[in-house]
Amino acid sequence: MSDFIFKEEPADSEKPTIVASNKKWRILVVDDDDSVHQVTKLVLADAEIENRQLEIVSVYSMDEAKKILLKDNEFCMAFVDVVMETDHAGLELVQWIREDLKNQAIRLVLRTGQAGSAPEARVIKDYDINDYKEKTDFTSNKMITTVYASIRAYRDIMTIQRSLDAFKKLIEATHDLLKKDQLKSFGSAALNHLLALMNVDSSALYIARTQVDFEQHSTSLIIACTGKYVCESDSLESSNISADVKEKIQQVFISKSHYSDEHCFVGYYQASVNAASVLYIEFEDDNEHFKASLAELFATNVALILESLTKQKEIEKTQKELLFIVGEAVEARSKETGFHVKRVAILCELLALKIGLEDAFVQALRLAAPLHDLGKIAIPEHILHKPGKLVGDEWKIMQSHAQIGGDILAKSTVSVSKLASRLALYHHENWDGTGYPEGLAGKDIPIEARIMAVADVFDALGSKRCYKEPWSDDKIKEFMIAEKNKKFDAALIDIVIENFDEFIAVRAQFPDS
Repeated sequence: MSDFIFKEEPADSEKPTIVASNKKWRILVVDDDDSVHQVTKLVLADAEIENRQLEIVSVYSMDEAKKILLKDNEFCMAFVDVVMETDHAGLELVQWIREDLKNQAIRLVLRTGQAGSAPEARVIKDYDINDYKEKTDFTSNKMITTVYASIRAYRDIMTIQRSLDAFKKLIEATHDLLKKDQLKSFGSAALNHLLALMNVDSSALYIARTQVDFEQHSTSLIIACTGKYVCESDSLESSNISADVKEKIQQVFISKSHYSDEHCFVGYYQASVNAASVLYIEFEDDNEHFKASLAELFATNVALILESLTKQKEIEKTQKELLFIVGEAVEARSKETGFHVKRVAILCELLALKIGLEDAFVQALRLAAPLHDLGKIAIPEHILHKPGKLVGDEWKIMQSHAQIGGDILAKSTVSVSKLASRLALYHHENWDGTGYPEGLAGKDIPIEARIMAVADVFDALGSKRCYKEPWSDDKIKEFMIAEKNKKFDAALIDIVIENFDEFIAVRAQFPDS
């Protein structure tokens, strides 16, 4: 189609000099007339938009355009001729791009030298195009104006799309956080969202959190990272982040003030008396779209959220450690138990996993297991340490530890403590109903208590006590099998026997000596 002719127009004013980005805006020209491609490239040769030059890709038919668009979705706009291999090839291509390719972002400008074959009013109404130009009325200035408008529209659409994608990731990360407590996943999605909002997708961010404990020890913790700073390490010091970046971050922590230059922005945010965070943004292309005020708002709020979540995690960790310490302290009164509480917790977890209990329940069971003998704090030491068999009232007093431990833990409203209460109260109940304190039988005994009964006896038999020497592995196996459907749930014993070496290995991992 050789009707592409420019009208005379006044000379353009001098264009300002702009430092260009390495990235380019990619424009697809679909036309069967080679002169159209040459003129388009000539007019747009020196154009720069949003600090980027233009890259013109030429194709000469609808089929050729389809092939390249199937492999490449990085075009911001396309000039499409109407009449090519058929009278309506361009219109068919537009329909294919929108309906089959599902590409709503690319800006489509229809150009025709035969307006009668595709009237503007009908085409605008029936086809999802963004502009319509008759070649005989399309001057170089109008072409450049059209390109500017199309690219800016594409830029805004992609900014919105990135924001939506980042928001979806943030929601997914929040779901993961609630489910798995992954601070890094949550923080990194939030940082990606900020990048999208500021249209600095080529930049990289990461947040470091430094906390000073009561002994004035300081640690630098990576709790969110994106771009080239994504790493597995949680520690700033041990990460592969460059020494230059680490130094800038540490200097900001020391100075307690923001720092910025043409390459990066480093913000400082005090979250609490003993904790602060740093937001590091590196500009890999340019900082034109960076908005310090938006980063400030983001970092202040996210830092507070992450600080709160981190404190919650620390509280949970402290609670877990205290549960174990209390259990260990109780066992220490018996002097000979060593790592009994640690092994029993692991054995309970292992057995619960083998029978397919839910992960949350398994983890709670491991936390609660060390408290199974809490009631022994009320048992006199002369009974706890007696080398021989307990008789008469001595045995009754020893049996009371189950009820005492259950009653103490039952006062708590925390779910783990309630679970521990059932462990303490029922772990001496027997499958055949001959146990204590309530004489429960079979499945009336809670599953956690049945698991604890097996784990507790299994470990105790292999350990030295004041009243006995450790048993051999074969003797333990014989005893456990003999007590199926008597003392123990047969299904649990079958699991232990089938995986006997795995259960025995726990003692080797944490020996009393």
